[in-house]
Amino acid sequence: MADEEKKENKKLEDKEIESKEQESQSKDMVPKQDYDELEDRYKRILAEFENFKKRSGKEREVLYNSILSDIIEVILPIVDNLENAIKVETQDEEYKKGIELVLKQFKDVLTSKGVEEIKAIGETFDPELHEAVSSIQDENLGEKEIAQEYRKGYKIGNRVIRHSMVVVAN
Repeated sequence: MADEEKKENKKLEDKEIESKEQESQSKDMVPKQDYDELEDRYKRILAEFENFKKRSGKEREVLYNSILSDIIEVILPIVDNLENAIKVETQDEEYKKGIELVLKQFKDVLTSKGVEEIKAIGETFDPELHEAVSSIQDENLGEKEIAQEYRKGYKIGNRVIRHSMVVVAN
């Protein structure tokens, strides 16, 4: 009988251990509905974070371009004056070469930052790019064709920093 009692006690102990293991497993397991909710929240938060990264990257780029445009807008009159200085007749060729080199440096810096001159002479007038200061009648030119440029215009990408001041024909 002692053997049977031992066997019975062993079975009871095994059942208790088994039930405790099942109990601890059921405590560790999350119900499917809760799991799905957590997974959904995780995916939404991850998507929000990705959108935040994209949005902040675009905001940084816009801010950078805005600051760059402001700085370049201040530099453009200097470039204009250097271009005018080159047009002036001078006896000293070395002086003229020096001004040309300084102008080239300015233009190289502008080009490296993505600044482009707006084409004007011979182009069709575009109010997005050009500012008409006068108009002339010329049978040799087409309608709304730009005949002269008083001041060069510049842009970065699609953003106009300074409009070209032009004379429009017909």
